[in-house]
Amino acid sequence: MKPIITAMPRAAKRLSAIALGLALTLASCTPDVRDAVPADALPPIYPDYAGVTVPVNIAPLNFGLRTDCDHVAVDIDGRREVLTSGHKVRFAPERWRRLLADNAGRTMDVAVYACHAGRWTEYRHFGLTVSADSIDPWLTYRLIEPDYEVWNHLEIRQRCLEDFTEKTLAHHALLGNRCMNCHTPASQRPDLSMMYVRGSGGGAILNRDGRLSKLNINAEGLISGSVYFAFSPSGRYVVFSSNSIIPAYHAQPSRRMEVYDNASDVYVADLQENVIICSPLLTDSTRLETFPVFSPDGRHIYCCVAQLRADGRVVPDSLQYDIVRVPFSEADGRIGTEAVTVYSAANAPIAGLHSVSHPRVSPDGRRLLFTVARYGTFPIWHTAADLQMLDLATGRVDTLAAVNSARSDTYHSWSSNSRWFVFASKRADGLYGKPYFCHVDSAGRAARPFVMPQDDPDLHDETLKSFNAPELATGPIPFTAFDVARAMELPAADFRLRDY
Repeated sequence: MKPIITAMPRAAKRLSAIALGLALTLASCTPDVRDAVPADALPPIYPDYAGVTVPVNIAPLNFGLRTDCDHVAVDIDGRREVLTSGHKVRFAPERWRRLLADNAGRTMDVAVYACHAGRWTEYRHFGLTVSADSIDPWLTYRLIEPDYEVWNHLEIRQRCLEDFTEKTLAHHALLGNRCMNCHTPASQRPDLSMMYVRGSGGGAILNRDGRLSKLNINAEGLISGSVYFAFSPSGRYVVFSSNSIIPAYHAQPSRRMEVYDNASDVYVADLQENVIICSPLLTDSTRLETFPVFSPDGRHIYCCVAQLRADGRVVPDSLQYDIVRVPFSEADGRIGTEAVTVYSAANAPIAGLHSVSHPRVSPDGRRLLFTVARYGTFPIWHTAADLQMLDLATGRVDTLAAVNSARSDTYHSWSSNSRWFVFASKRADGLYGKPYFCHVDSAGRAARPFVMPQDDPDLHDETLKSFNAPELATGPIPFTAFDVARAMELPAADFRLRDY
């Protein structure tokens, strides 16, 4: 009887060939991994995930070994998770999800082994803590070249943090290579958000359940249209700044650029009545007001305020911004009559960092996260820019030593459960901003942050764009770049100024 020969499916043949090839190449590494020589150093991996805290729903923390190696092995809690040829480590998604779910609330022991020229090295083990606190699974950001003379080829994208799914929300090729920025959801809600498309015929693109409209949030007497904004909890109101923004260039090669306000005020736009509400507290000609946000309960507006010189001149490196709080009523859209300083730059806990920008209140109302710099409100060009966090109940300021780096750390937003925030950091090379995530426990303690994982661990090195102004959301944003392009053809809804 002739033997029965069953044809192997083409995909199975390919997988078998890969497995055989990997087995043969690994066989060239002798002795066995179990005979690896210990090294008194952490593995030279990038991204560096040693000692970080991650959410239970994060995508695989793929990484590359930055040293000469032929093969890499990874054990977690003594169990082999990866054995691969080359320097890249990629975790199987399903297995990774089970690993995190099984270890929520505990720290895993991670061992990395590298084989080079037939010899295995066992690097010092490190801990990887899995928090049971999940993070809002969607992130939006602007991709922008990290230059300062011009902007070009901008995109706004959203990324699912639970896997590597990515989608473009706005694209330069569909918008005549215009400037676009500031996509911000209302209270991390995907069904209500807004972004700007600048230039002639541009406006604020408002998303309500995926239906887009174009707004001209401006009126006679304002310095400009809306620049920086935030939604009220109900979504009816938007608090925004009206700014005259000046770029300036340094003569020193080590200092690239300065961006500052020559004038700025803060207003509230009623999106239901299409009116702009003003208050003398937030439109004082002797002060600069900017970066406004609502408190999570809608009862206050927080913003940054700097006092002008007596002669009215604006000297960029002398601008020192405080954070003030002003009452607000969502019931009738009225702004209160008294401003309270909640953070004074003159009393900064770190010498030299005397100006504040980007205040963001945690959704539970307990903490105020902000950026500090030597001066001004454009800290992305300041290497000394750091994050700090104010306990609104006690007044205590945490300088977040475990979070900050020697380079710019700024542009931050909260997750809806107040247990995570994301920020843009240039710590890797001083040039390209990347999204980093930080856990904050119930006592307000911040853990060591980690960079956004990528399917290909070399992608951060190969992407010649900065990830700018990251914002977290609880779900996917329900529109596309084509929807934005169509919305740009709509007439813009005008606003009128309501007398105070």
